[in-house]
Amino acid sequence: MAGTWVFVEQRDGNVRKVTYEMLSEAQKWGDEVSAVVFGKNVAGLAPEFAKYGAGKVYVADGDIFAQYNTGAFLKQLRTMIAEYQPNAVIFAHSFNGRDLAARLAQHLEAGLATDCIAAEVSPGKGIFTRAIYAGKALAKVEITTSPILATIRPGVFEVIENAAAGSVIEVPVVATAADVYQNVKEFIPTVSARPELTEAQVVVSGGRGCKGPEGIKLVEQLADLMGGAVGGSRAAIDSGWLGHELQVGQTGKVVNPTLYVAAGISGAIQHLAGMSSSKYVVAINTDEEAPIFGIADLGAVGDLFKVIPATIEELKK
Repeated sequence: MAGTWVFVEQRDGNVRKVTYEMLSEAQKWGDEVSAVVFGKNVAGLAPEFAKYGAGKVYVADGDIFAQYNTGAFLKQLRTMIAEYQPNAVIFAHSFNGRDLAARLAQHLEAGLATDCIAAEVSPGKGIFTRAIYAGKALAKVEITTSPILATIRPGVFEVIENAAAGSVIEVPVVATAADVYQNVKEFIPTVSARPELTEAQVVVSGGRGCKGPEGIKLVEQLADLMGGAVGGSRAAIDSGWLGHELQVGQTGKVVNPTLYVAAGISGAIQHLAGMSSSKYVVAINTDEEAPIFGIADLGAVGDLFKVIPATIEELKK
């Protein structure tokens, strides 16, 4: 079998950090690690994957892969799996990764472990750890079908440079227009100087306690001062204070930063599901009984309109 394949998460040549996290972690499984990249004009990315342990880089380069589309990506990947027989294929637990991995599992009639935070893979078997019940419990899932399939939560594995050969294998494009059953008419990116929410080392989130745009401005100032990303609870999103792409929680994004600051967030279980695996949690809330303090490493019982400005002033010093 052709070892472990890491499916590259990229858009317009910009590779997401989770790809390097998966490549680094897969080195520990004792089998050959390869990167698999689909896109347009992406062959030049191969040396980057080699730096993080990819012994081989399978490249499917063509106009049909310029934008992600389920049908073409699925056809190409199924054909490659049938030819090369990898032991395992892992994807980022992202919008595209979840979509492609699920469709692939269905077509191959194979098991799939999703949103994994730990993994042990050996020939013919993968054991994956998943957080359940908003992170209150851990479940271990064993996959024995072939190939082993899983999606990996961004931010849970360390990125480690470990140079490998990175030999490029240019794979013939077998996907055709007949495989494309959905088309992206327009892509409007969110332009921001801040890091992407799911990859940021620092995330500052605002909730109902922000009381409106003025409170959110304080959250943004604190995040910018620490070079972090801005997030929000569902209450802040539904109120229109922040865009939906910044929602953290069960129905939003899952983040795993080194530092998570929850400002004016009570800590409902739905929100905890999206950030409870953060390394350090700081909570600011006027209610000392707020559930968020139950998981916080540091808590400030007070008004965020007083606590955050004082914190900003101290950080500026």
